[in-house]
Amino acid sequence: QVQLVESGGGLVQPGGSLRLSCVASGFTLDYSAIGWFRQAPGKEREGVSCISSSDGNTYYADSVKGRFTISRDNAKNTVYLQMNSLKPEDPAVYYCATDPDYKSLVAGLVRGSWGQGTQVTVSS
Repeated sequence: QVQLVESGGGLVQPGGSLRLSCVASGFTLDYSAIGWFRQAPGKEREGVSCISSSDGNTYYADSVKGRFTISRDNAKNTVYLQMNSLKPEDPAVYYCATDPDYKSLVAGLVRGSWGQGTQVTVSS
């Protein structure tokens, strides 16, 4: 019954903004590190951002630093990814995933659960 459900994707113009949500059920999200990943057609999956469960340490890929912000709302069992100044290279399916240790997510390792993904499209 463990589930991660992403939402908030859609079509946006270059320079626009979107906020993605990852809602967890079947477990308590505040005891897990959460990472956001993305995969574009013809490309390998890449890590975007992650946040730890305990001290709130965050990580951002160089390609999104200064534009994306990860946060969590433990009361709602939800993690967010605020995406600003979207660029043509950002379109992809975005996934959230869990791991007991955020350092594993930084290294690209996922030992927990994956969501089904939400599509982000950037077009003029």
